[in-house]
Amino acid sequence: MPPVGDRHEPESRPPDAPSGPGDPPSAPRLLAESGRVEAFSDGVLAIVITLLVLDLRAPADRGAMLDELLRQWPVYIAYLASFAYVGVIWVNHHQLFTRIGSVDTGLLWRNLALLLTTSVLPFPTAVLGSAFQHGERRDQVVGLVLYALIAAAMASSWLLVFHYLAANERLLAEHTPASFFVQERQRALIGVGSYLGAALLALWQPIAGLVIASILPAFYGITSEGLSPYRKRRRRSRS
Repeated sequence: MPPVGDRHEPESRPPDAPSGPGDPPSAPRLLAESGRVEAFSDGVLAIVITLLVLDLRAPADRGAMLDELLRQWPVYIAYLASFAYVGVIWVNHHQLFTRIGSVDTGLLWRNLALLLTTSVLPFPTAVLGSAFQHGERRDQVVGLVLYALIAAAMASSWLLVFHYLAANERLLAEHTPASFFVQERQRALIGVGSYLGAALLALWQPIAGLVIASILPAFYGITSEGLSPYRKRRRRSRS
């Protein structure tokens, strides 16, 4: 593990820039070891996954506890789906930081955007569960569209992270090429397009949109190490 602390990488001077003893010193570009960022992110994701359980309510009516428990089945499904989704995000985030050697301010802000969109997930989860438990068709459409739009925003935040890392190879861990994150942008774009498609499909048939939104976390779980390693495993299994 590299030593914890900050290190400085000097700004590169353009080849045609004059240099001399009278030139001001180049401003250092501050980089930091990534372990602290990953630990903070793990704490945020742990809180998010814990908050999901608050949507599960204990029955309050005497003599009707079993009926009330059974009537909450949409909430159970929403909870399990979102728990699995946040778990997939955590696995993907861990895999991401195994390929990052250093962080800078730009990456810190993009990681915060990712944590922001993830931390909002308990709210649309509660709305979606309530819509399918108590609401009519229109409520189900609203709940699913809200969930899909927030999930699309989260996929967009992954796209920002991947794009930044593809353009800043100096932040990457040893033996991780920038081309890896160029391919990862495809994975994020699949999420953005599919969630927006689920939102549109929900306007016609909420259940169909719900199926698409439920399949996507499985896709991101299977490809948590990236599209390239997944494709290589498929080719080896076929040979």
